[in-house]
Amino acid sequence: MLNPIIAGLLFGLALLSPPSWATINAAEAMNLSGMQRMLSQRIAKSYLMIGAEVRPDLAEQQLDQSIAKFESNYLALDAYAPTAQIRNALNDVGQTWQRYRELALSRPDKQRAPVILELSDQLLAQSELVVQLLERHSGGQSARLVNRSGRQRMLSQRIAKLYLAMNWHLPVAGLQQSFNQAVEEFDQALQELQQARQNTPAIAKGLQQAEAQWRFTRAGFNLSADSRFVPTVIATTSETLLWQMNELTSQYEGVMLAGS
Repeated sequence: MLNPIIAGLLFGLALLSPPSWATINAAEAMNLSGMQRMLSQRIAKSYLMIGAEVRPDLAEQQLDQSIAKFESNYLALDAYAPTAQIRNALNDVGQTWQRYRELALSRPDKQRAPVILELSDQLLAQSELVVQLLERHSGGQSARLVNRSGRQRMLSQRIAKLYLAMNWHLPVAGLQQSFNQAVEEFDQALQELQQARQNTPAIAKGLQQAEAQWRFTRAGFNLSADSRFVPTVIATTSETLLWQMNELTSQYEGVMLAGS
């Protein structure tokens, strides 16, 4: 299994890769739009890590990388947008993003943290709409697999975000329910991906590794039921899951390109 610290560094380097917003294709647009969902949650997770002093130095790096990547992706998608409906949906994303970015870059504060959570959910919903519109425009089962796999990246960060919010005892209603729902969604989607007939041997192996990492991550959740939170463990294991699902999404993107 890949060392979680190395995995985090590799993913950080991927986030810092040069933007390709000059020209992207439909498969790349699906991947980038799906990544926006993940980044909406990763930014809030990093904010909470800094505020709760859970590996704050690493969290600050992740926050800076995530903000830069969100803006780079937004430029790429805005330049690509093939329909007026998609352009309008991206415009809504842009408006929420400006407020969210400003608050995320401010000094983490427990009183403002609930607003961060609210904006991260709003940005997630708006980014989800963009993904759905792009999937509908592209069509095909491969586009669905890019969407589904990409959504697992988001769920890895959403689960960590909600876990950290519970650990910090934020006064937000429904945190446990939202957390349980995200965990269940990750489980179901992982099973769906494992059954996809388009899976290559490399994808099947990657999914097997992700499942093993997921089982390890879930073991940490059981401690929180006894009020024994392990935020550093969850932040680290969710990062490895993110790296694994990001690699799988890129492979599904390749399947989508091959079938186009």
